[in-house]
Amino acid sequence: MTGCIPVMWPDRAAFLQKIGQSIMDVILHLGAHRTGTTTFQHFVRGHARTLEENGIGFWGPVRTRKSVFPGMFHNIPPRAPQRADGRVRLLTAKAEARGIAKLLVSDENMLGTCTYGFRHATLYPAVGERMARIAAAFGGRVSRVVLSIRAQDLWWASASALTAARGHKIHDAAKYARIAQSTRSWRDVITDLARAVPGADIRIMPFENFAGRPERMLQEAVDLRLPGKPQMLWLNRSLPLNDLRGVLADQGSDPTLLPRGQGRWQPFTTAQAAVLREHYSDDLHWLTAGADGLATLTEDEIRKRAGPSLPPAQETKGHEHEQRQVARFS
Repeated sequence: MTGCIPVMWPDRAAFLQKIGQSIMDVILHLGAHRTGTTTFQHFVRGHARTLEENGIGFWGPVRTRKSVFPGMFHNIPPRAPQRADGRVRLLTAKAEARGIAKLLVSDENMLGTCTYGFRHATLYPAVGERMARIAAAFGGRVSRVVLSIRAQDLWWASASALTAARGHKIHDAAKYARIAQSTRSWRDVITDLARAVPGADIRIMPFENFAGRPERMLQEAVDLRLPGKPQMLWLNRSLPLNDLRGVLADQGSDPTLLPRGQGRWQPFTTAQAAVLREHYSDDLHWLTAGADGLATLTEDEIRKRAGPSLPPAQETKGHEHEQRQVARFS
């Protein structure tokens, strides 16, 4: 990161706020992966005109991965991070000049990727460095960060199904044992995030409470209440084992690498899953107790406790449609 972080930009933003001159707020919706991010981004795009009428701009993965963040985290070609920083500053200034008061940026890859997490067998190990660079590139404008979290055993299971469906490696039992033995939890991710974006309002939304409610996530991000839909299309859902075997066979991979049975693929043993659930319970307890002042756990005014299953969703278009949506939006 040496030589890449533009130290003058945060000072400029703080100075403008001090003298009472308004600047555009940047709100980062980080995901995480496997917590309804594609559904949320689809919902936001469907209300683009309403957002624009309220002075809210939106950058989703289609834009961020093509024209905003490329090169920010890799020094190939040379000086790519510096050029990426400059590009973010330029695009941000253009958005501000158009009169946008709030810029909502939603891309789960800001945290890192699922494949990188599997490589290191731990939860978002590089989030601090990545988010510090992003915050600096936005010039001190990041005012709020929204992060969804999910029980670790189900998060890793969902990530396993996603990466396998996209042709990545099917991991062995030793890899999942390493993941279960890792002590890194959402508390560590949130702590790293708070250090990387000091002063930002960090809001945590448990997936178990807010799955299938993108309108609630949008309200939490930009303080704009829009009506939801009773039947919300789930996008980028994890494939069940039967369908996942078919995908592997179509790819020329060995479907017998997956366990027998139907339903959700759970790659952890019962004991390993219990350990991961205990980590998540500790995370929620820490958040409920105030998270050391680093973040705020979003209260759910509708659901008082998590249900045994996900909320009902429209499934009539099937997994083939969802895979097309994945290719388009993810």
